[in-house]
Amino acid sequence: MATGRTHRPATRSRGIPEATVARLPLYLRALTALSERSVPTVSSEELAAAAGVNSAKLRKDFSYLGSYGTRGVGYDVEYLVYQISRELGLTQDWPVVIVGIGNLGAALANYGGFASRGFRVAALIDADPAMAGKPVAGLPVRHTDELEEIISENGVSIGVIATPAGAAQQVCDRLVAAGITSILNFAPTVLSVPDGVDVRKVDLSIELQILAFHEQRKAGEETAAVRRTGTAGRPAAAAREGRKGPDGDVPAVMPA
Repeated sequence: MATGRTHRPATRSRGIPEATVARLPLYLRALTALSERSVPTVSSEELAAAAGVNSAKLRKDFSYLGSYGTRGVGYDVEYLVYQISRELGLTQDWPVVIVGIGNLGAALANYGGFASRGFRVAALIDADPAMAGKPVAGLPVRHTDELEEIISENGVSIGVIATPAGAAQQVCDRLVAAGITSILNFAPTVLSVPDGVDVRKVDLSIELQILAFHEQRKAGEETAAVRRTGTAGRPAAAAREGRKGPDGDVPAVMPA
């Protein structure tokens, strides 16, 4: 199997938009679930619903891959799994190093989803001398002094940073200098990298803050709705109850 240092995905050379690339893993996850259930074909509407996008966007995304499906039949699930996996570079081996083996780094090391998608955790690295040699997820933790040697030995091109924010940039600089060209950053800080190095940032606290914003907005809308219903927005039936004619209640329909 080829290593990540010698083969790279063809998405950029083929002109696939970044937004489409970002949705390909969503399609692949939905297709993999269908494949595991031995579903042979899927319509664009069904796959779009499973991936959380609209069907028109899905068909446009797949047109970049040269896959248009068959009218009345849909898309071949197994072929799409292969096609998307190939475009994402998942038909080959990608050695990965994780730097920073605290609670988050250890959790990432134990995550089984990496191996199932072609990402092999080649080494776990930490700056704490007390961590050196300790097994985590079946691998001995190695000291940061060995970082460059580890990357060279394993042909690593993807690094995962799970260090505290204060150490992240220095780790990033060393990774890049050692030949790393793609970084997944879990540290709560923005990294500065040279051209040709890709960084994807995952900040759980930011995601929680965004959810908090939506929760606050929903709570405000509910409060406003209650106020409208309880005062100026009284239901029409309640308003009619208060209307009186000279002979009592005004009927809903006046006699002719």
